[in-house]
Amino acid sequence: MAMLTKVAKTSEVPQGTGKVIEVAGKTLALFNCEGTFYAIENECKHRGGPLGEGSLEGGVVTCPWHGWEYEVASGACRTNPSVAVQAFEVKVEGDDVLIRL
Repeated sequence: MAMLTKVAKTSEVPQGTGKVIEVAGKTLALFNCEGTFYAIENECKHRGGPLGEGSLEGGVVTCPWHGWEYEVASGACRTNPSVAVQAFEVKVEGDDVLIRL
């Protein structure tokens, strides 16, 4: 079972925003969706855009490059349902955000 890794403080990711983070050689996108944190792969399946820099609305992030949309809870792509990005388990302990890879 993979360990939980601390990746951020809750205050570093304001509600309704995302942040690009590096964990164990992987680049992930961390989101705060109404106080619940989610983590997915940062790279859009279309052209590799940075999802952590996209706009977040109602649990869906829009890639800033070409507008592809992904559900932050599951990694499912709304623009092209045949692809998805990996989603990771996130846990909040106190003000620490932890991710299981």
